[in-house]
Amino acid sequence: MPIPALVAHDLIKSYDARIVLDGVDFVAAPGRRIGCVGENGVGKSTFLRLLAGVEAPDSGTITRPAEVAYLAQEPSFGDSVSVRDAIAAALDPLHRGATEVERLSAALATDPGATAAYNAALEWAQSHDVWDADRRADLALKRLGLAELDDGRGIDSLSGGQRSRLAMATIITSRPDCVLLDEPTNHLDDDAALLLEEFLLSLPGVVVITSHDRVFLDRVATDIVDLDEAGAASAGIRSRGAVRYGGNFSTYLHEKEAARRRWEQTYRDQQQELTALRRATAVGTSAIAHNRGPTDPDKFVHKFKGANVERTHARRIHSAERRLDRAERAQVRRPPAQLRLTTPLGATPEPSLPAIAIRDLQVVGRVSVPYLQVRGGERLLITGANGSGKSSLLAVIAGQVRPDRGTVDVRARRIGVLSQDSRFSDPQRTAREVFAREAVGHDELGDLGLLPPRDLNKPVAELSAGQRRRLALAIVIARQPDLLLLDEPTNHISLALASELGDAFKTAPGTILVASHDRWLRQHWTGDRLDMDHPAQQVGAESNPCQIRLRTSCKD
Repeated sequence: MPIPALVAHDLIKSYDARIVLDGVDFVAAPGRRIGCVGENGVGKSTFLRLLAGVEAPDSGTITRPAEVAYLAQEPSFGDSVSVRDAIAAALDPLHRGATEVERLSAALATDPGATAAYNAALEWAQSHDVWDADRRADLALKRLGLAELDDGRGIDSLSGGQRSRLAMATIITSRPDCVLLDEPTNHLDDDAALLLEEFLLSLPGVVVITSHDRVFLDRVATDIVDLDEAGAASAGIRSRGAVRYGGNFSTYLHEKEAARRRWEQTYRDQQQELTALRRATAVGTSAIAHNRGPTDPDKFVHKFKGANVERTHARRIHSAERRLDRAERAQVRRPPAQLRLTTPLGATPEPSLPAIAIRDLQVVGRVSVPYLQVRGGERLLITGANGSGKSSLLAVIAGQVRPDRGTVDVRARRIGVLSQDSRFSDPQRTAREVFAREAVGHDELGDLGLLPPRDLNKPVAELSAGQRRRLALAIVIARQPDLLLLDEPTNHISLALASELGDAFKTAPGTILVASHDRWLRQHWTGDRLDMDHPAQQVGAESNPCQIRLRTSCKD
């Protein structure tokens, strides 16, 4: 039986008085891989929860395929569930499907009426590749960096990244008819991201993704849907709250930029026309022969012909008023200001002095760095697979983790740390209140260009993951540290802000260390690099025959 499409019609969803989704229509056919984009807070995660049936819309209808797998940004499992339990639950229906095919195959010898049931069971088993399920589960665990976990370990003891990758492993194992993924590459290294791409490209069913990963969307997406109201308006289309673009992210970006230019030009042209029409309607009969009294011949003409002049002028005024009314009703709204990062990243460090000097660092089971030196004002990108020690290295430099051996010398007036998990001590406070409390004496939150005005007075608990990430970044930036330690800074944030951050890294005055899996960021990075997959490498200025600098390999 063919896999049905995922269809949503006229979806409306609000929280308290705020409408998040307003009349969205959406169709995802089998074989199409649709990327959903838009600014943080426009409702991408809400949209996926509605499609998955995790939440119900206020109004509207959704029809789904029979099997829907949903990967949330922060996946949850049942209480007291182990890693083994999660994988077993994914494998169980596949094992039962294989058993059913074998049972019906044997029944065909005595019951020809079982043919239809056998064909249906066989088609399902083939589409889910049930005979390869166990190997697929083992491969997924290995390439997602989970193979070394004790399979009896409770899921509630895993890190957020491990839980996300385990949930992904269960989806790859089960091969459902419909896959809904919310920021799936946030915790993936290169090999894991490649596994996910291979899985999605081979899946015959429905795929809907929200993602900030530009490389991932370029490789996987067949269509892009922009859920941002401003994005929809910029395309000159009101497609029930969303605009669909054929092609991958690069195609979408090109079309979106062209649409924005057309919108801005249309707005300018209409405003010029409106100004001219308003001026025309303001002209009265007094504008004729202004400030000049009539002569005797003029009095004669005015007496017999003045009434006709006034009627003609009145008709012109009335015509201008009608055209003005039509133009005002037809005008497009002003293009909204694009959210911009308005404050420089960091402060100027002490010149020519090492900001960080590390020797023979080791945290047992977590990180090992023989030598690292970063001078003030330099930029270092830290890469490597999951478990290679990127986050641990930043935590040691920040003073959050004590090394088991080695020396760590950090010289900075202020250190700013952006961790992977954006957590706040009192999520019931508004974003503005949290910022004022955490960044005492610094700029107003609204001045930084990271959160729109409508979100400043919301409780942090009501903000999306991307909005909370923006708030955490705003707090770090406002403190103007001369040493910035950023762990996966582009996770959860919009594609536009991720691009702006990449540009800001190039011009920031402070010393910056960035740990990231973001392939787009890595492709455009212009500073030094440290690959944690090869712990023998060394970065710095010491005269060592095996020292490694920017894109330089160490040869025996």
